[in-house]
Amino acid sequence: MTKVLEFSEYINISYATKGENIILGGAILDGEPLADTFVKIPLKTLNRHGLIAGATGTGKTKTIQVFSEQLSQNGIPVLMMDIKGDFSGIAAEGEEKSFITERHAKINLPYTIQKFPVELMSLSSQNGVRLRATVSEFGPVLFSRILDLNDTQSGVVSVIFKFCDDKKMPLLDLKDIKKVINYITDEGKSEIEEHYGKISTSTTGIILRKIIELEQQGGDLFFGEKSFEIDDLMRIDENGKGYVNIIRLTDIQDKPKLFSTFMLSLLAEIYQQMPEKGDSERPELVIFIDEAHLIFNEASKTLLNQIETIIKLIRSKGIGIYFVTQNPMDVPASVLAQLGLKIQHALRAFTAKDRQAIKQTAENYPISNYYKTDEVLTSLGIGEAFVTALNEKGIPTPLVATMLRAPMSRMDVLNDAEIDAINAKSKLVKKYNEEIDRESAYEILTKKINDANQKAAEEELKEDSETVTKRRTSQPTTTEVIGKSVVKVVTSATFIRGVFGVLSKMFKK
Repeated sequence: MTKVLEFSEYINISYATKGENIILGGAILDGEPLADTFVKIPLKTLNRHGLIAGATGTGKTKTIQVFSEQLSQNGIPVLMMDIKGDFSGIAAEGEEKSFITERHAKINLPYTIQKFPVELMSLSSQNGVRLRATVSEFGPVLFSRILDLNDTQSGVVSVIFKFCDDKKMPLLDLKDIKKVINYITDEGKSEIEEHYGKISTSTTGIILRKIIELEQQGGDLFFGEKSFEIDDLMRIDENGKGYVNIIRLTDIQDKPKLFSTFMLSLLAEIYQQMPEKGDSERPELVIFIDEAHLIFNEASKTLLNQIETIIKLIRSKGIGIYFVTQNPMDVPASVLAQLGLKIQHALRAFTAKDRQAIKQTAENYPISNYYKTDEVLTSLGIGEAFVTALNEKGIPTPLVATMLRAPMSRMDVLNDAEIDAINAKSKLVKKYNEEIDRESAYEILTKKINDANQKAAEEELKEDSETVTKRRTSQPTTTEVIGKSVVKVVTSATFIRGVFGVLSKMFKK
């Protein structure tokens, strides 16, 4: 048996599946793609998470597009974090070109063009479904971790949440919690101390500054109503295709705090709301996090621990999470160890540091008798990648260089008119884009403070009025003053002597 036949049989056996699967592409040996040697990934293991890595320009974006198309076609919804704005074309049919058909002919895989159901979403004011969450939904623990607070500061946040719960004051947006902090350090200080204990103004000052920092990164747009419901990510269209939910994040690349906040809240919400699935035959939802280093580079140790915990536990809910980044080293080792599927595009060795990183990357993959992993990593072409996954029994598959299939949808972005057309038809846009600002902590406390100020002003005015009245009643009238003055004059000794002197003169005459 030749080396090629031996290798082809080895891959076909290793990647064989009894249940449903997706085909990523065909195997490559010694730089040549092989026909009918398909790299299949069981749907059953897609909730074991994964990594898509590679240098810029090696084809990661198209790999995510292919992966998402295959999932959607199998009725599995997708949530995609679109940092660069590259994925909207999945909503339009692709174009059958000669280089694509030739590519598929080499691996003997049919090619068709298709479009897929898409929802365009946004954390900011971009066109699309607005994603929001309330402060109350975060809860004191998660909100404290987002702000990277210490134990003392976290305790104060817990008191704030308890105070608002006791007083039936909803915490919906950031202006609500800012108002509460100002209240408990000023007008409501005695009230808080009586029922909840003393709170340091320096501690509340630090918390307030942290909230303002989050606000400046766009948190004021994210926190509020109407809160997004997780069930709306799980939709299937009338043709049985899963919706591809694309969150357009092109305007928050310089706002890592907001991005981390959203990701952590989303994962926590999904974990809390989704029922346990165990080892189901297919995932309920697959999430792609593009430019994953934006989360990990800026995240605090506490936040990283929270993400790691959720990654470990959320797979039992039927959720698969796939990190997309340039270098696997961008992902913490504790998270990398949880990832079952790895798709590694080419890496470039321009410096000694790059060569060292490639050697470390190669050590993260299974040893192969057919490839010198570190050498092949630098020679893979565009749209080619090393793949290793988990088979249906959860056992890692052999490392295989793969010529990835081409996307069936458009390999370019939608224009503004096409984006507007999608949003105009969207039921979710109509559901979530209405701004709601119902009465919450800010309005309740503002009214309470205004009422107290008005009452104090009225009492002060009343006291002033009573004082004036007392003064008026205690002072004699003008008539009384004149009368008293006349009597005083008439009864004075000088006046009497003068009168008697006049009378004496008159009698003498």
